[in-house]
Amino acid sequence: MVHEKAAITVDVGSRLRQLREQNNISMRGLAAKSGLSANALSMIERGKTSPSVSTLYKLSDALGVPITEFFSLQLERQEIVFLKADERPRVSFVKGSMEGLGGEQFTGKVSPFLVTLENGAGSGANQMSHTGHEFVYCLHGKLEYRVEKKVFQLEAGDSLLFAAQLKHSWKSISGSVTNALIVISEYSENRQTLQKHWQEIE
Repeated sequence: MVHEKAAITVDVGSRLRQLREQNNISMRGLAAKSGLSANALSMIERGKTSPSVSTLYKLSDALGVPITEFFSLQLERQEIVFLKADERPRVSFVKGSMEGLGGEQFTGKVSPFLVTLENGAGSGANQMSHTGHEFVYCLHGKLEYRVEKKVFQLEAGDSLLFAAQLKHSWKSISGSVTNALIVISEYSENRQTLQKHWQEIE
């Protein structure tokens, strides 16, 4: 693990309820749009279960908001964002966690994340593509990226940069925990790039 200080754990259930109410969507309405059961949504909102990232994707898509909204602490967006280690928001999922590194507060189109993955966790069977550029820096462990037909195995200190419209996927291939910095920049907001990026992670 690379955390020197504890990040702020976001209450995803409360945040989901806020977003649902802000969009005037009933529990049943959100269930119908997301393909999730009303019971599952109720469990999440009441903090009885933690959603996977793929579930967060389904919810953000159904609500019409980027996935960064689940990291939001409802702070005003700024041109300069400084975060102490214990101030960044963290969303936990079944096989790891994502921590926002300021993109959820920033006025520009760049979103950096600190990703922590258990062995085998990945982006799913299908490759994805989206607008913008993607930068990956492996901090610890091993991370395999597939970009089109090329395969890159990143170890600590290795980096990868590519045009994100190229089809790509990734997974942790470390025997232990993998930590990586992923930065998505210059994306088109109307294509909901960030949701697409986390679409199939379990």
